Amino acid sequence: MKAVGFYQHLPITNIQSFENLTIDIPTIRSHDLLVKVTGVSVNPVDTFVRRSGRSTQLVHPKIIGWDSVGTVVKVETKCSLFKLGERVWYAGDFKRSGSNAQFQAVDERIVGHAPHNLTDEECAAIPLVGLTSYESLFEKLEVSLNSDNNKNETILIINGAGGVGSMAVQLAKLVGLNVIATASKPTSVTWVNRFNPDYIIDHHQDIVSQIHSLGYKYVDYIINLNNLDAHWNEIAEIIKPDGKITATTENKKLIDLQKLTKKRATFSWEWVYSKSYYQTTSMITQKHILDRLSQLFETNQLKSITTKSYSPINSETLQKAHKDVESGRMIGKVTITGWEK
Repeated sequence: MKAVGFYQHLPITNIQSFENLTIDIPTIRSHDLLVKVTGVSVNPVDTFVRRSGRSTQLVHPKIIGWDSVGTVVKVETKCSLFKLGERVWYAGDFKRSGSNAQFQAVDERIVGHAPHNLTDEECAAIPLVGLTSYESLFEKLEVSLNSDNNKNETILIINGAGGVGSMAVQLAKLVGLNVIATASKPTSVTWVNRFNPDYIIDHHQDIVSQIHSLGYKYVDYIINLNNLDAHWNEIAEIIKPDGKITATTENKKLIDLQKLTKKRATFSWEWVYSKSYYQTTSMITQKHILDRLSQLFETNQLKSITTKSYSPINSETLQKAHKDVESGRMIGKVTITGWEK
């Protein structure tokens, strides 16, 4: 099968940062589906893994990619959740070969049915950011799914214009939260406004004073999706007593959790690959979440977040997509679809 990978961790400006390859179709395990991949997307995790590693030549090519839409072409013996020919989407497994290949083996417990009303370009953008935002809101922050319980509660989403932010704003509004999202550029503000937050503030300016100027002393929930080091003191000041905070971006400096002591506030991490990485008994919740997101798209309660798409899937288009993500100017998501004949 065709695939796109690399033998060295290189800057994206290097022509060998991705290579077109021909490799064996993967062998599937007892809980696996074999999926014919028709679309992928590029996330910050892709660029981090591609450029971060030893400079020595790898013995075997590394295939990355953590978003996929495609069709089930083989079902292993212990699988019961999917049938041949079904269209699926998923964010994959951090320990296994990625989605930048014509066929991918994936555990059915982390796969969902793709929405019928979205194109491959639109579907490929959703799984990783959809799972991350859903788990952040409803598992880590424990936001109620009943909108009647949330009408007096407020959430701050730092970096509302990125992929996760674009989904988190929509999901938070669906369950009745008052949403304050951040965006720093005019194009980002325009983008976030598509999802109808209650307020937009600038995370490059003082967040605390901006929230106070909106009439809020504290917020009940915070999702941090951008530079935790830069925002930690603001987060600790603006969170409500007994409030909850979750972050998806790691800190590079020590963060002072004692700033939360008197407020008895809760801090947690969200990493979308924890369940598959540790093979937890809760893995199948990712199937349920992806199916729920599919239903929300099919009933037009969620909007597409794809802003740029390339075709076909090859080394050239993957280099373009990685450059887009590394530019720091991306809003929404970039996807790549189809394979050359």
